[in-house]
Amino acid sequence: MKLETQRWIDRWIGQFLCGLVSCWVRLTRKWQKTATLPAQPRHILVILLSEMGSIVLAGPMFAAIRRNHPSATVHVLQLKKNQEVSKLLALAQPQHLHALDDSSGFSLLRDILKVCWSMRKLPLDAVIDCELFSRISSLLAFGTGAPVRVGFTPHTQEGLYRGSFINHAIPYNPYQHISKQFLSLVDALNTNHGAPLNKAAPIRETPVATELAVNFSQAELAAYQQKLLSDHPIFNNRKVVLMYAGGGILPIRAWPEEHYARVAQGLCKAGYAVGLIGLKDDALLAQSLVQKTGSPLCIDLTGYTRSIRELLMLFYASHLLITNDGGPSHFATLTPIQTMVFFGPETGKLYGPLGQRTQILESGIACSPCLSAYNHRLTFCDGDNQCLKRIAPDPVLADALQFLSSSTATTHA
Repeated sequence: MKLETQRWIDRWIGQFLCGLVSCWVRLTRKWQKTATLPAQPRHILVILLSEMGSIVLAGPMFAAIRRNHPSATVHVLQLKKNQEVSKLLALAQPQHLHALDDSSGFSLLRDILKVCWSMRKLPLDAVIDCELFSRISSLLAFGTGAPVRVGFTPHTQEGLYRGSFINHAIPYNPYQHISKQFLSLVDALNTNHGAPLNKAAPIRETPVATELAVNFSQAELAAYQQKLLSDHPIFNNRKVVLMYAGGGILPIRAWPEEHYARVAQGLCKAGYAVGLIGLKDDALLAQSLVQKTGSPLCIDLTGYTRSIRELLMLFYASHLLITNDGGPSHFATLTPIQTMVFFGPETGKLYGPLGQRTQILESGIACSPCLSAYNHRLTFCDGDNQCLKRIAPDPVLADALQFLSSSTATTHA
């Protein structure tokens, strides 16, 4: 299903259904007390329908759920296309990972009914809705039958109307990193009242680490590196820089192709190898960059990694990643690679990768960031994303060369 179609359905049908359910809850449960979480909860569902990078940013939240509620079985509901990451990171047991297929309206409706039925049979003690940009997740939270429903609310702020039936809600805060806000959702599980005020919540700092890991043996990493060098001998005895120049589902987030080409030229001239990564859909862009760079040290790696696990091993075998805002920048935090990531329509202050090995690159233009829960993630930009175009390539190249020449970026044998 096209993204525009999903937005239309969510905006008009979703808004109507959220209002209908809100009225139903007010009429039928007017005199009931707000449900509270049992001392020993059995089942907690986390709804996380966003892009794959959000899964990594939610790592501290999953760790907090397990620390606070060790007796609970954690279930995760995601879009089918994002489940690979959850399996790799072991966010839940395979049988507790639930999926929605959004390839068509029929398959999506079928899976919604299936998931709601299976959750009601458990039954669930609580559901945590992590979404900001859709109404379907709040409707799903209600449909699961969980008595404790945690999620975000705009309260009196103008923004995305998602109903009033989330009974343990916290205000969405556009000034706090999303990982910190995810932790606040865990805090809201244990409140004895509804939202939006959660005065008993503890004071938290933005998490430093993802608290997630993918375990690789040294033999596995060595075998992959040997395969990489065999397939691409140009990488032998050179430091490797990876670039992800694609914009993904939001092309407005992409740094200009010409800027990437300028940086790639400078890196190749200095004797470093450049690998252009991405999905098969990014192949045309990668081939154009190879031609513009004009160096045998710049090669097209789009489609080379067949899974997220292989992508992580490629990160282990490389030294620096230069990327647009998106999944690769977050996956990189699970490996030792250094990352430089561009932000413009969104901001690293809210969605920046966790950890100490990331350099956030932003222009500071007055209209940036422009995507939020308050405009349905629709930019008013006409496609001329000056917020990214004004991040000049030469300073980026200088920073990359400085890191690569330092002792922290060791050369692969």
